[in-house]
Parts: sequence; structure tokens; C-alpha cells
Amino acid sequence: MPYYKPLKEIDDKVLQKRIIDKILLLRKNLEEQIPQKSVSETLLLATWNIREFGMGNRIPESFHYIAEIISRFDIVAIQEVAEDLRALEKVIELLGGNWDYIVTDSTAGGAGGGERMAFLYDRSKLFFKNLAGEIVLPEKGQIQGNLQFARTPFCVAFQAGWFKFNLTTVHIYYGAESGEKFQRRVDEIDFIASFLSKRSKQEDLTYILLGDFNIVDPTDKTMQALERNKFFIPDEIKKKPSDIGGTKHYDQIAFKVKQGEDMQIFSKKDQKAGTFKYFDYVFTKDELAVYRSEFDKKNTENKTEKQIESYYLSKWRTFQMSDHLPLWVELKIDFSNEYLMSVVK
Repeated sequence: MPYYKPLKEIDDKVLQKRIIDKILLLRKNLEEQIPQKSVSETLLLATWNIREFGMGNRIPESFHYIAEIISRFDIVAIQEVAEDLRALEKVIELLGGNWDYIVTDSTAGGAGGGERMAFLYDRSKLFFKNLAGEIVLPEKGQIQGNLQFARTPFCVAFQAGWFKFNLTTVHIYYGAESGEKFQRRVDEIDFIASFLSKRSKQEDLTYILLGDFNIVDPTDKTMQALERNKFFIPDEIKKKPSDIGGTKHYDQIAFKVKQGEDMQIFSKKDQKAGTFKYFDYVFTKDELAVYRSEFDKKNTENKTEKQIESYYLSKWRTFQMSDHLPLWVELKIDFSNEYLMSVVK
């Protein structure tokens, strides 16, 4: 549960009430839409590209909402973390003492935008297996002749209950929808999926690949690059757009399960996965007047009401929360029965 004590210190009682009302609304709908956390039976895993996740022009209440959503899961891969870690550390503070994070260095180069990637996880549920690294391609595997990943994938080993796994998060190059830049996007997905597929086979370990792949459509070449390397993507994830417009499938969670694994982590018959549409509850369409005083003058001066509304919906509020939705999946991690049955075979 997040750390709510800072809410008592808000002097503005109107603001205080608004934040508490919104948190209660988020809690109600998170409980209705996402399975309950368990002590040892299941793992709730999520990925979320939080738009330019730094302090920036975020107002303080945004951090409460971001922390509340993250707290619903056991571990969350975050993309677009800013070089300045104050926003990430603020959310960790609000999540409470059980939560920790592992983060990359900031990415150099224009294509990387100075971004970091991070894993936020509940230490009461998972523990870090002392293995973490950014994946750099060998010379013969460089993209388009002499390129590395725009943002190097980040791989970390975790364990939750019986389940040991390597978790790799990516933020794939965006570029364009066609031509050489689009091919770079396809190549990045192909290379990381191929690399991890081979490593999974060599090490006989389960790999989970997740993050922002910039996949437009489940039938697109970008998705084909992921699936031809034998990564399994649940149907419930494939059919859930992860942009706030509900049309793009940028974010994905894909699995390369340990060979011969009879302890199934994911039920194909009873798939529990999805997205969470937070703008139905916070920074909603009808709350422009509530937040208008927070806008920079340059975004309102000499603008029509329609233009200001468009700015609020498509820009301002997405820099408070994000332009991506969190994508989640529930995994089984208690294999006690399977293990006992295997002993007597």
C-alpha cells in the first residue's frame, strides 16, 4: 500500500480532498479490473512508458496517482525515465518502504534522448538475483551495419516464489512508418528477440521481454520480428491497444519459457492481462477548468477554447501521467503441487 501520510500535510483542503477522492476512485477501479495481489500464488507484472518521466512540469498530485497505479502490481518496468531521478525517487517514497528500484544509466546520443529504464518492485514479493546488465550487440550483430540499439535493453534477474526469471525491458527506436528508419525499428526488435531466444536456450532459463516496442499493429512487421524468434505473446495482450487513443499496440509482454517447463506460468485458457485506462478517473475530459491555471501562458494566449481543450487532452495531461497505458499480466508462481507430483513419478 502506498504511503499516504504526506496527504495530511497538504494545507490546501480543496486540493487535499481532490487528491484523496481521486485515489479512492483509482483504488476502486484498480480492484475491479486487476486481480488481487497474492502472497505466493501469483505475480502481477506490468510495463509502463511514463512520458518523459521526470519532474518537468508535473504537478505534485500526479505523483500520487502514478504511485497508486504502480502499487497495484508486484513489479513494473518503466521506460522514459529522466536523467534526473527525482521523479522516480518521489514515486518510490510514496510507494513505501517495501519498494525498491534498479535503473540504467542515461542513454547518450540523439536517438536515446538521455532516457533511462527502470524496474520498480515490491521486495516483500520479489528479490533481485544480483544480475543486471545492459545488452550491447556484438560487432557482427550491429544494426544497419554500424549501429547499436538507440536505447540499450536492460536485463535483470529476479525470483518470486518458485519462479526464477530474467526480465528484459526495451524502448525500441521509433523512427517512421516506412523506409530506412522503420527498418531500424524492425531490426532492433529482431536482434533483441533473437539474442534472448538463443540465450534462453543455452541457459535453460525463462526470459520475459517487455516494454515499448513501438509496434503499431499485431499483424505488423514489428510484431512478426518478435514472434518469429519464438516469443509467446498472450492473446489478451495482443488485442489490448496501449496508447491513450486506443489504436496502437506499442507496448508488449512476451515470453520465452524454460525448455521442458511443465510448471505453466500462464494459463492460455484463463488469460488475465490487460491495460488500465487511468484518464477515465484522473485528469478526465471534463476537468479542464480544474487545471487550467496550471498551464503555461504560451499555451493559452491567443488560443481558441477548442485549441486549449486539445492542448489539455493531448499534451498537458499526458505530461502529468503518460500517453501510454500500463500493460499488465498475471503469472502463476506457486508450483508446489507440480513439484510434489514430479517427485513420485
